[in-house]
Amino acid sequence: MAAKKTAGIPGDDPALNAEQVTGVQANRELPVGWALAKGSLVNKVILVPSALFLSSIVPWLIEPLMIVGDAFLCFAGCEKLTHKVLHPKTKQEHSERHKANIADTQVDPVAAEKSKVKDAARTDFILSAEIIVITLGPVATASFITQVGVLVDDGRSLRTGDGHRETRT
Repeated sequence: MAAKKTAGIPGDDPALNAEQVTGVQANRELPVGWALAKGSLVNKVILVPSALFLSSIVPWLIEPLMIVGDAFLCFAGCEKLTHKVLHPKTKQEHSERHKANIADTQVDPVAAEKSKVKDAARTDFILSAEIIVITLGPVATASFITQVGVLVDDGRSLRTGDGHRETRT
């Protein structure tokens, strides 16, 4: 029943994907990927217990959090579309700057990787928090063990990308 109520929840982690290792030297791809996975795991270890705590202490707060989070996602989507329309060359310019930085011998590639991982982990935290709250909404009145099961599964599937809930019955 809980899986049916959370149908349509995104199952992959858009903030931490292969795009984050674009431009990284081949011998650094696995360490960067591992750092991204660790950052995402730390986020889930923080967010899942926090969501369960909020649900048990102040359950009335879940709906307002969902509304605020949805408004933020709407804002972010509109901002991205507006940016794409008003600044169509930005992505190409960014790509050219990135290639120039990679070729620059004075730029420390490990420091650049750490900065990229830190930015990706921050984005992952925000998106994961919203997804976890959206997931918690439909099961907020369910038993605590059901909430734990749904959130742990969702947190796991956010990182592994196998949580395409719309296929579950």
